[in-house]
Amino acid sequence: MKVAYFDAFSGASGDMILGALLDAGLDLRKLEAALTPLGVGELRLEACKESRLGIQGTRFIVHAGQGQSRSHRSWADIRRLLERADLPGRTRQRAIDIFSRLAAAEAAVHGTSPEAVHFHEVGAVDSIVDIVGAAAALELLAIECVYCSPLPTGCGTVSCDHGTFPVPAPATAELLRGVPIAPSAEEGELTTPTGAAILTTLAAAFGPLPAMTIQAVGYGAGSRQGRALPNLLRVFVGELAAESGSVAGVPALEADTVWVIETNLDDTTAEVVADAAQRLLAAGALDVYTVPITMKKGRSGLLLACLAHEAERLRCEQVIFEHTGTFGLRRYLATRSMLRRRHQTVRTRYGEVRVKLGLRGDEVVRAAPEFEDCRRAAEAAGVSVQEVMREALRLYGAAEP
Repeated sequence: MKVAYFDAFSGASGDMILGALLDAGLDLRKLEAALTPLGVGELRLEACKESRLGIQGTRFIVHAGQGQSRSHRSWADIRRLLERADLPGRTRQRAIDIFSRLAAAEAAVHGTSPEAVHFHEVGAVDSIVDIVGAAAALELLAIECVYCSPLPTGCGTVSCDHGTFPVPAPATAELLRGVPIAPSAEEGELTTPTGAAILTTLAAAFGPLPAMTIQAVGYGAGSRQGRALPNLLRVFVGELAAESGSVAGVPALEADTVWVIETNLDDTTAEVVADAAQRLLAAGALDVYTVPITMKKGRSGLLLACLAHEAERLRCEQVIFEHTGTFGLRRYLATRSMLRRRHQTVRTRYGEVRVKLGLRGDEVVRAAPEFEDCRRAAEAAGVSVQEVMREALRLYGAAEP
């Protein structure tokens, strides 16, 4: 699996992220072509080599048309812009996820709703290009997964449209909730709201460099030199090593990352929890489960949890808040190892039944009849579900070479 690891030893911003990817091999003209459908007016992208404390990197610069650079837009404006643009692959959804996360952070800071948020610095064309460009870059480089180091924030103060604030800026601090940060005595804002929004949305995990075969290394240059540290963001691009514990000749399992979203409930009926679970599945949750727990003051309760990809995370969180009455929830990223799946249909005397196959490489290591197929066939034939399952497995086994 092709991955990118961002080593944010001196922080991160949107232009530094794109500069690093350009330095690692991203084609500037292809990036420009991918962003043209945004329709944000006259736009020219530039990548130039610059040195930061003796280390060379790539500086990414957006040249916008007259009056475009500092224009402000609402979250609704930007979402319409993204929805009507013909963007490659998962670019649109990733960009929407990044802006959605940023809107939620801004709403929390200003005490309003995400829909009412107006982006100031981040609503400008250069910031829109940074965010959509980062999402497009993953498609152009065929990067499937992103990892990141802990993020340093810097220290001192930063000036923005709302005034002067301590570092990290309020929106950046909100975006970094639940994310490991690194200490830094470097003066100034090292991680910007745009950089934080991109990396906290796209990164599957934060920590040390994963086991990988490095194919390219890139350095993205920020606008200043830096004092103790060069103002650069480093990215490693390459292939993730086979799963830990694999042995020679045994194919690796498939892997991905999901959000685990959970809440503790002690004042909700079983009917309400069951309804919420069904709504979570309808919202795109991969799985939903409950666990009996004992809460404070000896109260019996339930832990309601679901697994969801980033694209469905906000919808699932909204379901939990609206349909359980909870006052809060937790979320954390988990990495899954999985057998690759495919189906094979067998014709039993009770009707067609799909058999779900789990493969490691090309080897089938598990076969299981789909329960709902077996249940429907059993009801129609007036036999037990177990009988249909046994028949389906027998026929599958007989058909295998």
